[in-house]
Amino acid sequence: MAACSYHQCALLPSSVCLQHHHHKSPFFHCTTTLSLTTATTKQGLAGRQRGGGGGYGRRTVVRCGIGIGDFIGGDLVKFDLGRWLSDVEEHKALAIYSPHEGGYEGRYLNRLRYQGYHFLDLSARGLGDPEATLTKIHPVCPAHLGKQPIARWYFPPEVDYRLSLLPPNAKGLVVWILEAKVLSKAELQFLALLPSLRPKVRVIAECGNWRKFMWKPLKEIAALPANEGA
Repeated sequence: MAACSYHQCALLPSSVCLQHHHHKSPFFHCTTTLSLTTATTKQGLAGRQRGGGGGYGRRTVVRCGIGIGDFIGGDLVKFDLGRWLSDVEEHKALAIYSPHEGGYEGRYLNRLRYQGYHFLDLSARGLGDPEATLTKIHPVCPAHLGKQPIARWYFPPEVDYRLSLLPPNAKGLVVWILEAKVLSKAELQFLALLPSLRPKVRVIAECGNWRKFMWKPLKEIAALPANEGA
């Protein structure tokens, strides 16, 4: 926000004067103009204008674009929710990047929930082979603590099992992968192709962090052709 500039005045010379002007309505687009007038001394900038008063003033205009989100809080209204829903339906597998402080992704998750999707939350750490875990009967070895014999249990495919439990009015299943940044390119490629293997499945992978919530097609992140698996 432009208001943050006022707290940095201690870094400017004492001769700097700030003038704050508003243009247009803040509810549509506000451009804040900061006018800085700096008085230079006789020993100031090389090539200064000589004569009359021993100095001159230099005027610098800094323009900062401010939107409605800066007035109501970025966590209250998300104007890109419509594009989020359309991209989920179009690409079917997305890589998301959320701010480090967290919490923003919940609003996008809830919007999918309102559309009738059910969720399968999995962490990429300890996921094992995504193809075997999600689509095949896979073994799991429980911790034996060094005293019990090493056992092997078999579990049904996570995705197929959850799909069989969906109610009739459910729109589909969203596989939400946490900490997907630790996955290899081959594992990300399988997740990007999973909706083509299971048409009612959508994949959301948390692949990193950014200053604001953003997303990209998972095929693009996994270096797959756009029409691969279509």
